[in-house]
Amino acid sequence: MNEMSHNVKLTSSEIGNLWSQYINDSMSLCILSHYLKHVQDNEIRSILEFADQLSKTHVNKIKTFLKEDEYPIPVGFTKDDVNLDAPPIFTDTFMLIYIRIMTVHGLTGYAGALATSIRSDQIDYFSQCISETTELYRRIMDVLIKKGIESRPPNINPPSEIDFVQKQSFLTGWFGERRPLNAIEVSGIFFNMKKNVVKIVLEIGFAQVAKSKEISEYIRRGEKICDKHYSIFESMLSENNLPSPQKHGDEVTSSKISPFSDKLMLFHIVTLISTASGYYGAAFSLSQRRDLALKYPLLIAEIVKYAEDGVNILIDRGWLEQPPTFDDRGE
Repeated sequence: MNEMSHNVKLTSSEIGNLWSQYINDSMSLCILSHYLKHVQDNEIRSILEFADQLSKTHVNKIKTFLKEDEYPIPVGFTKDDVNLDAPPIFTDTFMLIYIRIMTVHGLTGYAGALATSIRSDQIDYFSQCISETTELYRRIMDVLIKKGIESRPPNINPPSEIDFVQKQSFLTGWFGERRPLNAIEVSGIFFNMKKNVVKIVLEIGFAQVAKSKEISEYIRRGEKICDKHYSIFESMLSENNLPSPQKHGDEVTSSKISPFSDKLMLFHIVTLISTASGYYGAAFSLSQRRDLALKYPLLIAEIVKYAEDGVNILIDRGWLEQPPTFDDRGE
């Protein structure tokens, strides 16, 4: 660590990056610790062990950064939020699919953290996080492909020559003959469907074991929303005779004993839904057909409202930890 890192305090952006990563990694450790105790497949166990090792390293490193800056360590999630003796509620196969999506979230978050870091030690740290998480992603994809689990995006035939858009009908979506979806639009649709698949399965399992009726009903409502969005995306692909990613609703076990606290499950669903709005927004920004450009804002509005309702439940139960906040000068 150089002189700059010793003498210059962390910026608010850097504190926010570390704080958010601590919360997420402490949650990951709870989930991974439970599934490491129950996983049967050795190849999937190896993936979970590597992910667990990375999360432990991150949590310890963040504690060091925050302590050096005399900033309090977040509570996050602890052993009180996991019951290691509870039976698994998801199969080994789904855990691999789940870890893949969470790894993508991690890579996105680390890239944003790197782009907002000033101190050299923070730049080095998040660069290392990206490198390690890229290796995790590579290992996950190797196993997914080897086991034939991965739903591959549709193939596209190469054109005979390079072409340029010449007609206004390129943007048409409501009236007249719609052009086929392009590769960029299908990429956004397909990836968001994969994310919805993971949320649907999580919501089926979490609603099944949640102790609170209110939280169980809230999570079931999320399942219906995600399933509806999956169907909307599916119809877009079907119209173009393109395949959709596989659903995995059969990867939920029959257990009714929760491995995780209601706090952890609710927080996880709320954060996944909130993150989905960002991925929808990215797909929206790259969609050039008018019908797609109008659908995405409607889908975003629906999940933002759902996430807000979840945040209110977290607040009402005293479960929402206060993010780093500037002083109230008026007070």
